[in-house]
Amino acid sequence: MAKTVRLSSKRQIAIPRALCEKVGLRLGQELTIQEAHGRLILWPKPKSYSKALEGLGREIWEGIDPLEYIRKERASWNKPPSPQR
Repeated sequence: MAKTVRLSSKRQIAIPRALCEKVGLRLGQELTIQEAHGRLILWPKPKSYSKALEGLGREIWEGIDPLEYIRKERASWNKPPSPQR
């Protein structure tokens, strides 16, 4: 749903109501803006960054028992150092 907006003399834009409703933006809500490859990206500022990042990368651990992984990793710490040349 592409919409056209105009940049005001104060560098402000108005986000169309339909788009605000579609993505759940509320009046007074803070947004984060970032430039990426010549484009501007807006997204709602999360109330809690830790909650927003919760579960990120979950697919990395699919099929892996985290406790077993930690046991193996810790066991590798106890191996004697390899001989230096």
